[in-house]
Amino acid sequence: MDFIDKLRELAALIPKQVEHIRTEEATKSALVMPFINALGFNVFDPTEVTPEFVADVGVKKGEKVDYVILKDAQPIMMFECKAVSTDLDKITPSQLYRYFSVTSVRIGVLTNGIVYRFFSDLEEKNKMDTKPFLELNMLGIEEPVVEQLKKFTKQTFDVEDILTSASEFKYTREIKRILATQFQAPTDDFIRYFGKQVYSGVMTQSVREQFSEFLKRAYTEFINDQIAARLQSVIAPTPAPTSVPTPESMIPAGFSVDVPDVKQPDEVKDERQVVTTAEELEAYYIVKAIVRESVDSKRIVLRDALSYCAVLFDDNNRKPICRFWFNGAKKYIGFFDEQKQEEKVGIEVVDDIYKHTDRLRTTAGFYLKPEVTSKAPKVNGTNRVES
Repeated sequence: MDFIDKLRELAALIPKQVEHIRTEEATKSALVMPFINALGFNVFDPTEVTPEFVADVGVKKGEKVDYVILKDAQPIMMFECKAVSTDLDKITPSQLYRYFSVTSVRIGVLTNGIVYRFFSDLEEKNKMDTKPFLELNMLGIEEPVVEQLKKFTKQTFDVEDILTSASEFKYTREIKRILATQFQAPTDDFIRYFGKQVYSGVMTQSVREQFSEFLKRAYTEFINDQIAARLQSVIAPTPAPTSVPTPESMIPAGFSVDVPDVKQPDEVKDERQVVTTAEELEAYYIVKAIVRESVDSKRIVLRDALSYCAVLFDDNNRKPICRFWFNGAKKYIGFFDEQKQEEKVGIEVVDDIYKHTDRLRTTAGFYLKPEVTSKAPKVNGTNRVES
């Protein structure tokens, strides 16, 4: 099982467990220990995971940190745990701060069992940074975060490798957060910075308000243009022959096969006029994330058309998983049964697709059945195809 699948498996249990978890100790046993185990460390082996680790700090003796992870008998990572109901924004990881100055550990983790914040001493050696360089939310797992988190697993743990990429990941994430905030609610300084470069008049209050809306619109259009350009480069059609033999006519008698998909010339022509929207792309990634539980995600392909956007299995138009009908005033998603009959279901927002998880996985499962069934006569107990 892939590392990300292990995390998703744990995440799926959280909603069922949270209502029964009342204390910090229950949080540790139900949520934190399974997470540490997913990293590859044996929580029942004290030479790998030591609970209630004692680290004397100055005049304070006998203070304990909840868990310390060891490698070759040396502490490499420590966990400070809070109850699952704790808002981590409202507390200070005091244990981690103190231990950073008296131990060789370079990685500290503050968690409530759902959110995991990873700290180090990137800004000043032996003094823990006030902001984490990595944060994982188990209820909203992001693949870029998981890629970074793989470096913390037992098999690949290398503190120098982790810290080499930690700065870049931390500050890139912070810049992205600032940009997202500014483009949603730009400050006066941000508005002036762009306004002065395109507007020669006096930047009055009314002008600033106008430019605030201009910035939001320009940002949205820029992102959509980038997505569309990337998609067009990926799904650019190849010229189809002017005359294509009927696929069914090419099947030898006595065989039942899944006919390969062939694009007709008019389909190719239509594709050249198509622009895939950011909303359609978001929906595609949601479907891909849903069905990857049972299907290799590389086999899930997006193919856009003028009136709808299709998600296909193996890029085969005869193997539709669903269709997005987002061009009208109301959004619909088209679902398919085993006879390829489509049913359109209205949705309010793209995230509503998650409500149809079971249906999408069932449809994807239709195409995992054997694709070729030979009915040719048997020779010496085996099927033989006549040439």
